[in-house]
Amino acid sequence: MVVEQFLEASNLEVSNLELGYVTVSPSPSEEELLKISQGLNELGFELIVNEKDKIIEQVKNTIIETIQNIDEVYEFPNLPTLLSDKITKDYASISRLFSEREGITLEKFIIQQKVEKIKELLQDDELNINEIAWKLGYSSSAHLSAQFKCVTHLTPTAFKTKNAKTRKSLDEI
Repeated sequence: MVVEQFLEASNLEVSNLELGYVTVSPSPSEEELLKISQGLNELGFELIVNEKDKIIEQVKNTIIETIQNIDEVYEFPNLPTLLSDKITKDYASISRLFSEREGITLEKFIIQQKVEKIKELLQDDELNINEIAWKLGYSSSAHLSAQFKCVTHLTPTAFKTKNAKTRKSLDEI
């Protein structure tokens, strides 16, 4: 809403607004883009015009949306296939670009996102470890536990017992 209000106050008509993507008309000039970028920065947002940066944002948004909305799908999707289909590039290219731009591998980013979702699900206390593993596409609860421990240095059970409040907000990951 903040972005939409800001753009409309800048005399731009918003025709499409999604997480990380907006379409406006008329097309802003270079000078207007600079003003929009400065205004968005003041509001805590960033204008991305570089094509590679757009791809990175699309990758992040796709991963975050997929993991956060696991309750809406019957079976966890194959993320490499999902990313390739959505971005229309081969997964190896996406992964290489992500690593170059973000300084971590795409796989590590996915694991970090999954671990944060696991923490959330453990704190909700509605699912057991086996159900969480299945929902997030792990081959077994042992695999989930190993990745969880590698990232948090705690087993899921120890985390749940401690009821640790160590979750990071999405923008900190």
